[in-house]
Amino acid sequence: MSDTGVPGNEEQFRAYCSARLPALLRFGFMLTGDREDAKDLVQTALARTFAAWPRVVRRDDPEPYIRRAMINTLSNSRRRRPWRELLVADVPDRGVNEGRQGGVDARLVLVALLRTLPPKQRAAVVLRYCEDRSEADVAALLGCSTGTVKSQTAKGLAKLRAAMPSEEVAG
Repeated sequence: MSDTGVPGNEEQFRAYCSARLPALLRFGFMLTGDREDAKDLVQTALARTFAAWPRVVRRDDPEPYIRRAMINTLSNSRRRRPWRELLVADVPDRGVNEGRQGGVDARLVLVALLRTLPPKQRAAVVLRYCEDRSEADVAALLGCSTGTVKSQTAKGLAKLRAAMPSEEVAG
């Protein structure tokens, strides 16, 4: 019998986490822009999920619960502590279109720009465009209406476009 008092729950949780960890870490990285912060975010969300696992696992798919926990954890952490990185007015010069490295640089620019968005806008943009989810799926994950998803996504995209270096917008 596991610590949760229900046979097999801990093993089931471990198996689920092993299978989904790479996708959760990618989602966490897109939300935070930092690998270590993404690991912390996923770990916190999974710890909270484990506490509720017997209830969560009864649903068809526990992933929305975990992703929602990640979004809530990120939003709550941003309220509690000030942003710890210094934002600069100008993005350092990078060879965005230079060979194979260009794709990496472009992603780094995108991640840096995503970090400038408020957490809910960032979550909406990442879920819609990085994870290719429908507006209804995003609304369910964020616990809001599809209209709110449309609004948050539009505002986030507008901010990203305004902040995008001019050669990125043209290309």
